[in-house]
Order: sequence, then C-alpha cells, then structure tokens
Amino acid sequence: MSAIIKKDLNEIIAGMGDDIRKLEGKTILISGGAGFLGSYIVALINELNGQKLSKECSIISLDNYISGKKNRLSGLNIDKNFIKLIKADVTKPIKISKKIDYVIHAAGIASPIYYQKYPVETIESAIFGAKYLLELSREKKVKSFLFFSSSEIYGDPDNKHLPTSEDYKGNVSSTGPRSAYDESKRLGESLSMVYYRRFKVPVKMVRPFNVYGPGMYPDDFRVIPSFISSALSHKAIVVHNKGIQTRTFCYITDAVTFFLKVLLSEKNGQVYNVGSHEKEITILQLAQRIRKLFSYNIPIKQITYPNTYPQDEPKRRLPNISKIIKETGYSPKINLETGLKRMIKWYIDENII
Repeated sequence: MSAIIKKDLNEIIAGMGDDIRKLEGKTILISGGAGFLGSYIVALINELNGQKLSKECSIISLDNYISGKKNRLSGLNIDKNFIKLIKADVTKPIKISKKIDYVIHAAGIASPIYYQKYPVETIESAIFGAKYLLELSREKKVKSFLFFSSSEIYGDPDNKHLPTSEDYKGNVSSTGPRSAYDESKRLGESLSMVYYRRFKVPVKMVRPFNVYGPGMYPDDFRVIPSFISSALSHKAIVVHNKGIQTRTFCYITDAVTFFLKVLLSEKNGQVYNVGSHEKEITILQLAQRIRKLFSYNIPIKQITYPNTYPQDEPKRRLPNISKIIKETGYSPKINLETGLKRMIKWYIDENII
C-alpha cells in the first residue's frame, strides 16, 4: 500500500475516534465503491479489519465501472473474506440475501465531462439508484442510509447566501447543460426524505464541496488532478477563461471522516455540507499555488471553455460547515497546501501522469 494512502487511512481512523466501534461485526453496502470517494471507504474498512476491529466489518461494493476504476487505490491487500467487489447496475432492483446494517449510495457521475457524455446514466444512477437502495434499506431495516448529494444542488448562489448553508434552496436550472447532474441529486434528496418521513428509513444526506486527494486520476477530468498531471508532464496548466471562479477544496481524509461520522450518527432526516473552512480561492490562484510546488517553471495558459465542458459553471462555491462541525465534533485538519503536496507525492510514487 502507498505510504500516502496508509497515512490518510490512519488519520481517518484517528478522526473517527470511538465511532469505529459501531462498525464491529456490521455489514455495509456501498454503491460506487470503485469511485474516488467510495474507494477510500472500502480501503478504510479493509484497514480497520486489519488493525482496529475486534470483530470484522464486511463491506459489499457495487459499481458498474462507467467512471469507477477496479484498482483505484493500487497496492491494497483486500481481504476477500470481508470485502466483496461486485460489478452491478444500481439502476436495477438490488437483491442481497444477507443482513445489511448500513447503506451508502455514493454511485454517480460527478465529473462535468462525464455527465455531459452520459446524461441519462447520470440521472438514472442518482434517482433509480436511490430508489432501489432505499427500498433495500427499508426491507433490511438498516441502522442508517447515507445519500451522497452534491454542492452542485445549490447552483450559482448570490452573495447573500455565501457562505452557503444547508437551508439555502438553490439557484439551479432544470433545463441547462448541468441539469442532468444537479437536478438528479436534488430529486435524490427529495426521494430520501420521502422514505424517511413515510417509511422511517434512517436517512442522512451529505453535500460534498470539491473533495480531492489520491485516487483522483487525470482522466477523471477534475481541476486538481488535471493541473497536477500537466505540471508533472512539464506542460502548461490550462485554465478556462479568466479563471476567476472561486472554490474551496476539502482533502479526502477530512471528507471521509465527516461522511462516516454522519453515517454512524443517531440524527436522521438531516443534510450536511462537507467541505473546508479555508478561504475560497480562484481557479487561477489554484493553478499558481500548484505551480509553486514544483522546482521548475510551469506556464499557465488561459483558454475558452471547450465544447465538451458544460456551461453555467457556478461562479462561487463556499460552504458553511458549522452544522457538521457542531454535530460531529470534528473539524477539517488538512489545509490546501498539505493536501496538494500529498497528492503530488502520490502521483509521483504511483507514476501517474
């Protein structure tokens, strides 16, 4: 296992504290287990079984591998007695014979390039996937169901709603080029709440804001891996337009710690922003920061948006994470520079360009 991944997993374990005991002897079903976020959760359970849990936790990972990678975190010695990696389509009814304690619906097509290429699949994975997993959760009487939504459901907030809290209703186009992703996540939240209110399924929802880290590859077409890959290849870092849109970035260890603390909490019917409390920066500033982490000169090139990239990109995205900090007792630990250095080292160690 990569030393960086090992360090990350140990930090998540430390951040979870006594909550990890709730996983002893339990079974988790996760959709999208070969995705960036899902892979870390699978790897974490594998690591917990090896060093922390007195009774192993089983995890069943479902993925159709449209955007997932079978060996996203290379070098993991997966214990196949407790970790089941199954190729499956969550847009179809799901039958699992064994007892399930926790369900995580993390399947989805989050990259703008991919959800413009696969808009129908994007909608179906969010909505039908939620429907069938909620039905399974109802049947199995699970302890908790976690729906992975997105900060994209807020659309492009005006300045009055920045930082953006969970009670903001959003400024989203139902017909625009991003609607397949944005609106399906919104409907997935609605469906989750219906199952909570009508059938008492113990639902929680998280809205991640620009999570990054090892396990993201250049062909995911996300901003940080694209910039790092260009820099390692001695190529210009390409910034769309003027690069004045702003973001905050949350390192994977902080995000996964938040996800699991929410999953294992007793509060149901709640939605939480997951992100960083650092100041927002522009995409151009992000490119400049990454450039400074290399010893050689890397040009930055500004171009117009390509046709493959959907329009209506939010100008600002800044979360208010006070709710999740208060209710989980956890605060983000990894700042942007530290996270970027770890990701660059992982790219170098794994020979990824």
